[in-house]
Amino acid sequence: MTERVPAEVFAPGEFLREELDARGWTQGDLAEILGRHPRDISEIITGKRAITPETARGLEQALGTSAMFWLNLDSAYQLSRTKPTGNLVARRARLYERAPIKEMLRRHWIEPSESIDVLEKQTLAFFQIGSLDETPEFKIAARMSASYDEFTPAQFAWLSRARHLAGSVHARAFSVARLNEALQRLRAIVPNPPDIRLVPRVLADAGIRLIVMEHLPQTRIDGACFWLPRCSPVIALSLRYDRIDSFWYTLMHELGHVRRQDGLDLKYRPLDTDLVGNDATATEQKPAIEQEADRFAAETLVPQKELENFILRTRPLYSARKIEGFATRIGTHPGIVVGQLQFRKELLYSQLRRHLVKVREIVAGATLTDGWGFTAPERLPA
Repeated sequence: MTERVPAEVFAPGEFLREELDARGWTQGDLAEILGRHPRDISEIITGKRAITPETARGLEQALGTSAMFWLNLDSAYQLSRTKPTGNLVARRARLYERAPIKEMLRRHWIEPSESIDVLEKQTLAFFQIGSLDETPEFKIAARMSASYDEFTPAQFAWLSRARHLAGSVHARAFSVARLNEALQRLRAIVPNPPDIRLVPRVLADAGIRLIVMEHLPQTRIDGACFWLPRCSPVIALSLRYDRIDSFWYTLMHELGHVRRQDGLDLKYRPLDTDLVGNDATATEQKPAIEQEADRFAAETLVPQKELENFILRTRPLYSARKIEGFATRIGTHPGIVVGQLQFRKELLYSQLRRHLVKVREIVAGATLTDGWGFTAPERLPA
């Protein structure tokens, strides 16, 4: 509906003067009646003072007109005196609706500007779209704790940043044979947390680019797998849970997608839910390829038959010594065993947390990292 704009708006004082003339009152008379200083009445009549709710109530009682009548008159008059802003506010609102501008500025993904034109141009270039009406396109598989329905603007922003940074990471040509070799090398690294620093090089030798990016608020992304042109896979990790089991599970989950080449030839609508705090109902709702990636990650890190036998022999008396012995026997880290036992609800999330060692600093020090106060250099899209 088109808003009706009056041809001319008069100050409330014009109407007030007419009311006084009709009654034969002076401004001083009205001031006495309202208990106000004569200067206040004079400034209202000349349009220098706005009508407050208290004044409107007084005029209602003195003149028999409604308080809302005087407030509406004053609002219309004050609004008529403001300068039109064009569509700047609407454009800013649209921009902030389509992208997490505040977070993108904080993370230095775009540069601050007073010009809405500049901000829009930067945002379009960041998402690689032609207008704000377009939706960024991704062929991607992702592990996150979020809705399956669609990506949010913040999730699109995180993924777009990952796509930008991926071009700055060097890797060999990808092949399935190199991936299989990398999986064997990674499996040997799992028991020793300091060796995690070797993970980026092992993946690069297999043709897989690894980047680490702090998540954005409410994105709840743990990891994503996508492909650059010429069939070059990329894995992006958020490390939002700084614990060894989450790191290895998410990495192996995404490697499961690489192994299946998920997201290479089809636009995949993610998502799958998070390992930490998950339940059976959520698992049943996952797409088939996500369930397959889950099975691959769990089996690669802890052979599930071995784990089930350990549970049958040990339940409910799990101890640090028994878990450490089991982990040593199967060649994994005790924290990964603890994580899978917590997921299966064999352990509380508060139990044996000393095994859930932090690994973020190790990973971030070995690969391209963006976030936690650091902005990664990138090769900007053409």
